[in-house]
Amino acid sequence: MTLGQTARGLFAVTALLLSLVPAVARDFTDATGRTVTIPDDPARVFAAGPPAAVLLYALAPDKMIGWSRAPSDADKAFLTPETAALPELGRLTGRGGTVNLEVLLTHKPDLILDFGTVTDSYRDLARQVQEQTGIPYVLVDGSFANTPAAIRQMADALGVAPRGEELASYAEETLAMVDRVLAQVPDDARPHVYLARGPEGLESAAKGAINAEIIERAGAVNVAEGPANGLITASPEQILTWAPDTIVTIDRTFAQGVAAMPAWAHVPAVEQGRVFVAPGTPFGFIDAPPSVNRLVGLHWLMHRFYPDHAEGDLDAEVARFYGLFYHVTPDEAAIAGLLGD
Repeated sequence: MTLGQTARGLFAVTALLLSLVPAVARDFTDATGRTVTIPDDPARVFAAGPPAAVLLYALAPDKMIGWSRAPSDADKAFLTPETAALPELGRLTGRGGTVNLEVLLTHKPDLILDFGTVTDSYRDLARQVQEQTGIPYVLVDGSFANTPAAIRQMADALGVAPRGEELASYAEETLAMVDRVLAQVPDDARPHVYLARGPEGLESAAKGAINAEIIERAGAVNVAEGPANGLITASPEQILTWAPDTIVTIDRTFAQGVAAMPAWAHVPAVEQGRVFVAPGTPFGFIDAPPSVNRLVGLHWLMHRFYPDHAEGDLDAEVARFYGLFYHVTPDEAAIAGLLGD
């Protein structure tokens, strides 16, 4: 159902909207510069898309009313049972909004949060949804470099500033660790990486795209050429020309079969056996979605890209991150399964 098609139905829920007006409210300036009146302590929050859902879960799982995409059974093992059982409500942002606004209103959210790319189209969507539903809608800049500030800003909107400070400090600590490692690695010793998506490995993200931000933040060269505003489809011939010495994939099927694919046989990364499968449960280490889950991905990439310089014990760091951000600390067997050890 489109936003325009919901207008008549939304008129019928005016009484419901009035019941959602918070007793205590304050002004909040979001990443687009919009001043939005939000509840001082929102109790029922809807995440507009997967990146926002991950950060909302990390900061305040008790405030979530549902997921944009329901967790799989494998995902649920790394989430709190109460939150894992929340319903799938769909998404307002990303590839095709799936939220029925009338259904969303029956869940009585008092705040909508989005976390990700800030553009005119996302700003207009936020304004339109807020006008039609009466629910305050704020956007937080989800660019990788802005992660610590974004965590603090969303925590402020949620009324959980101390929790936000804890997670933002972890983000700052992680980014500082990456900088220390990279200071020891000359430019000519850094990997040239192709990010392979899908079972054929032909979907990727070009330089500057949000899906590949982590590759570049880890000091590697993203070899994929194309528009920087999203995903691309490459050909085997292009990939051979780009000659990556390292492939990072989020698809285990591709990783298991690429060595037997004739078109990939002479790609340097395949010849050298440097095809790394990024963990993806409950959220991806590289993207899927591009949110705070990428922080643990930086630790993983440091150990894969620069094993002689990486800091700390990766297994222990993964356990620490999961406990801090996902509220569940995996045991040794679970971590081994995650990392493919």
